[in-house]
Amino acid sequence: MRRAGPAMAAPRESLRRRKAGAGDPEPEAPPGQGRDLKGRPARLRAGTFWLTRIVLLRALAFVYFVAFLVAFHQNKQLIGDRGLLPCRAYLQSVQRHFGGRVSWDALSYAPTILWLLDWSHMDANLDALALLGLGISSFILVSGCANMVLMAALWVLYMSLVNVGQIWYSFGWESQLLETGFLGIFLCPLWTLSALPRGTPTSWVVMWGFRWLIFRIMLGAGLIKIRGDRCWRDLTCMDFHYETQPVPNPVAYFLHRSPWWFHRFETLSNHFLELVVPFFIFLGRRMCIVHGALQVLFQVVLIISGNLSFLNWLTIVPSLACFDDATLGGLFPSGPGRLKDQVLKIQEEETRGARAPRTRGSVARGTVNLALGILVAWLSIPVVLNLLSPRQVMNSSFNPLRIVNTYGAFGSITRERTEIILQGTASANASAPDSAWEDYEFKCKPGDPRRRPCLISPYHHRLDWLMWFAAFQTYEHNEWIIHLAGKLLANDAQALSLLARNPFEGRDPPRWVRGEHYRYKFSRPGGRHAAEGKWWIRRRLGPYFPPLSRQDLRGYFTSRQWPYPEPE
Repeated sequence: MRRAGPAMAAPRESLRRRKAGAGDPEPEAPPGQGRDLKGRPARLRAGTFWLTRIVLLRALAFVYFVAFLVAFHQNKQLIGDRGLLPCRAYLQSVQRHFGGRVSWDALSYAPTILWLLDWSHMDANLDALALLGLGISSFILVSGCANMVLMAALWVLYMSLVNVGQIWYSFGWESQLLETGFLGIFLCPLWTLSALPRGTPTSWVVMWGFRWLIFRIMLGAGLIKIRGDRCWRDLTCMDFHYETQPVPNPVAYFLHRSPWWFHRFETLSNHFLELVVPFFIFLGRRMCIVHGALQVLFQVVLIISGNLSFLNWLTIVPSLACFDDATLGGLFPSGPGRLKDQVLKIQEEETRGARAPRTRGSVARGTVNLALGILVAWLSIPVVLNLLSPRQVMNSSFNPLRIVNTYGAFGSITRERTEIILQGTASANASAPDSAWEDYEFKCKPGDPRRRPCLISPYHHRLDWLMWFAAFQTYEHNEWIIHLAGKLLANDAQALSLLARNPFEGRDPPRWVRGEHYRYKFSRPGGRHAAEGKWWIRRRLGPYFPPLSRQDLRGYFTSRQWPYPEPE
């Protein structure tokens, strides 16, 4: 009996399928264009990061855009020619400290390209840096394309602002943005502007750099809590956090009144996410994806419950490195010419062994990535020692370029909220009983008890945050607040642009300005004060600084080389 050859086997197989009710065989289709060899929608293979790079770059560009937008709107008022802490005076003090000239020591102490610019027009310099950063980040955000030159430019521009920003740029997320931005440089080809630069596949060194960053961010935040405030150990911190955080939002008002068991659950969840989940990164692909998903979800919850600037948005960025193309493929549409189908084509070529030939450029790229890994490992030594130390510090840099830093958040929680309320009066006698004192309102921090808490994340009102810190100290520790008082006495338009309400708008400037210290508490939803339209209940604690007139401040301004405010 003759054996059935290949030509006879196919019809018999088809007949068996029809008898079994399987229907006609699926038509074959060429690979590519989102289809596999049998015409079914193709799936992205795990282990590549073409799409991950696009998501990372766009997310990082978004945070850069917000940061430069904040800088453009507020730098002139804070560190400009007539700012509250002029950066020209700061650079001059650094220059004097290192011998009165622009030396290497001065440059390394405060790395900024402002050293190379004309200081007589510092407002224009600051605006130019911010606008250039806005332009570059906008391009990357819209296109998803970048190269090392553009990413390095963003990093240098923002570092130049941070290193002259003084206390206005003293927050931990400034260093975190610089470290994240530095790693972002190595995601890209040197010159090419392409969403999928075929000659520059994303290196595992770079991806693990991002993963190492999110590991340190979360673990550092968890350890500083356990080692810091006792309320993190007895699970009571969330009883106070929503009310006493720097700038509460409307959601925090209601979360504050959650039952006690919910606050305990929140605290335990925080410890799990910051002390246990970070180690998932080292337990294989699936657990790394779980880590990324949990951390992104955690940051979204924090965004909803508070106005923590762009910190939480920025923390999402390195978490994205936990996802490969197979995980993120669902975010991208399929179709001829689409990015997803282009990645499928690249993966198919790699499967068939059609890899790009090894060139001098690829060798150079491998050398650069190796150098990056060695640099990050070397700079991580003091950071790891800090994590292991019982005297752990948070939000500190161990090198002037802030390439690898230590992080942490809310190592201690305040139990009561105090606020500084600035007031002015047109009365000739500040101590007269009938003096009418009127409140200045800030953009976002609590003031008028009837004003609803703001919702501004990821934007950042730097003055509002510093007012929160200043309320813990005295005005002697915060000379800038006296500078602000002097500007209010002159109705200075630039300073007043940082505030929401000037009670003397369209009138003569106040004759006196003072600072009052108040304790603030959330009103109870549905209670008597809430029925009166009050979100806050406040009680006066006493004076923060005494009534001041322009004449009182003349010597104070002169001794600090601040421009004496003239009425406008």
